[in-house]
Amino acid sequence: MIKAKSPMFPMKCFFLCCLALLMGPKLTAQTVSARLLDAKTQKGIPYATVQYGAGQGVISNGEGYFSFVWQEGSPRPDSIHISSLGYGKKGFALEQLGDSLLFLEPAAIELQGVYLFDRDLEVGDIIEKMIQRLPENINNSAVKQRIFLRHSNLTHIDKLDMGFEKSSIEELDKELIDSLANSVPRRARHYTESLFDLYKDGDEFKLGIIKAAELYDKGQVASLEELGQRMEGIFKENIKRDSYLKIKSGIFSQKIQVDSILGSLEGEGAEKEKSLGKKDSISGFLDSQRFLLGELLEELYYRGESKLQLIDKTKRYEFELAGYSEMDGEGVYVVTFAPKRGNADFKGRLFINIGDFAVMRLDFGNTQRLRNFRLLGITYREERYEGSARFAKLPNGRYELRFLELTQGQFLAVDRPLKVVEKNKHVKGRRKQNELSLNLDFRMRPTEKWELVIFGQQLIDASVFSNFKEEKRAKATYMPFYDPNFWEGHNIMEPNQALRTFKIEE
Repeated sequence: MIKAKSPMFPMKCFFLCCLALLMGPKLTAQTVSARLLDAKTQKGIPYATVQYGAGQGVISNGEGYFSFVWQEGSPRPDSIHISSLGYGKKGFALEQLGDSLLFLEPAAIELQGVYLFDRDLEVGDIIEKMIQRLPENINNSAVKQRIFLRHSNLTHIDKLDMGFEKSSIEELDKELIDSLANSVPRRARHYTESLFDLYKDGDEFKLGIIKAAELYDKGQVASLEELGQRMEGIFKENIKRDSYLKIKSGIFSQKIQVDSILGSLEGEGAEKEKSLGKKDSISGFLDSQRFLLGELLEELYYRGESKLQLIDKTKRYEFELAGYSEMDGEGVYVVTFAPKRGNADFKGRLFINIGDFAVMRLDFGNTQRLRNFRLLGITYREERYEGSARFAKLPNGRYELRFLELTQGQFLAVDRPLKVVEKNKHVKGRRKQNELSLNLDFRMRPTEKWELVIFGQQLIDASVFSNFKEEKRAKATYMPFYDPNFWEGHNIMEPNQALRTFKIEE
């Protein structure tokens, strides 16, 4: 059993690192770990920037933990520098990390007299200049980025009652329907972690998977697959090919040909057998990561598909210049935004570079439900959509994403009758062959969280992008519990407590 990291763990890790240094060139990499805490509240400082070399740094996780690796031959960092909003930038000697806990004092930053900027600008002028400068500030040149992406998918089912009422098929009885309901996990967790190189040129991108892991309960999946196969067998044995199914729920009904369903099931089975027989079959993992990353990038504030709509529908927001701060050694305007007369859905803060009016950081959260659908026993709500994005300047003076954290929470409920009737016009007598009646009642709360960190990025020639070939057979390693050694030698964002203690009971 993998236990949660105790407060002594980082200190032990540091002593082991010191021992490794004494052993000389036999080891290729060393790792340092620590945790950032607010000196007053004793709480972890989330998503702080930890710099340990020129252009080298990591981000602390939501609980303040961080770690970094330096390779053999690279200069050994003598100190690290930590910065986070609400705290003064502070340096630590590398030896101080042996205490495992690093405390930062909250501090307000006053920049008047330090940075030169136009004090006559009103907040409306700042936003206008920010939008005007987007074409010059957003990078469109080819770039290569080293990315770590963690996707946490958590589902909590409050209630699941299939409400069996009637079935004309003997095997499709209340016991089977109840077993179907009981086999669905009430609390399911699925984590995916991947480290990859992203080759990007404009809106096009390619992925080179370096390493990936998936953590979930295979037993839950297997039990559902087994039950699904049993249901499929019952279906094939009792339903005629030339029949059609009439599915009714309240006043709504739909007709589906049985031939199309059976053909689909047989086709899926053939494809599965075919894929099992091929050793070099495409895993699909790279495509799933590509889709996930594409969906995330579309949510950046300057994209047309972004839910924020800060650029396209600026007039829906009320902006206020809250003050000034510092990021990456540069002064920034701190601008808050909120819905104007309830016409928008988000509030948050923009950190806009004083010199070039580029957005260097954006924090946001919804002020009301984004969607609230309720009709005829079906309820769907988008209840939570919040996160933070940070951007870094490249050598060409333009900006690329550096960090993104996004959490989305939903609610779905169904309380409706469901009737499935088999009919066949080729059979003498009554057309109705079989019938299944249920009264569905379930409620679930899925939550998804994405954490994306870019550890290094460099401009590349467009030919490097076009010549790069993706490896479609890349796969993720399945893990029934979290193994910190899996990522040894690689920079990642440290896992939170829930992930560190993830373990499937046998």
